[in-house]
Amino acid sequence: MKGGMEMSMEISELFQKADWKKEKHVPVIECPSTIKKEDLCEVKVSIGKEIAHPNTTEHHIAWISVFFKPDDDKFPCQIGQYLFNAHGASAQGPNTSTIYTHHAVTTSFKTSKSGTLIAFGYCNIHGLWQSTKEISVK
Repeated sequence: MKGGMEMSMEISELFQKADWKKEKHVPVIECPSTIKKEDLCEVKVSIGKEIAHPNTTEHHIAWISVFFKPDDDKFPCQIGQYLFNAHGASAQGPNTSTIYTHHAVTTSFKTSKSGTLIAFGYCNIHGLWQSTKEISVK
């Protein structure tokens, strides 16, 4: 409580948006804008496409989550949650390992409805970021 009043926060207030060409934290969604009904659609989501994001023990992308919200449906469906766990840490200390996961994922899904792909990414220092892409089904 702050000043005797209860403060509430909406989850949408936690997510940041920006142009991925100018901001290294924004998920970039790459896939066709139009797909055929029930055909598999390959989707690539990455962070730091135009401006590289650090991948160190101290500063890294921890996860990417991808959802699809069909038009006229109330809720989105989660396509996947992808964790990136190797950021150079080892028993010898930060940034001493030779293993670093890259914050990019490729997955596939199919749908019979047009809708919106939604990608969320989490930076351990700069928080939650989101982007969207409309998909039309023919």
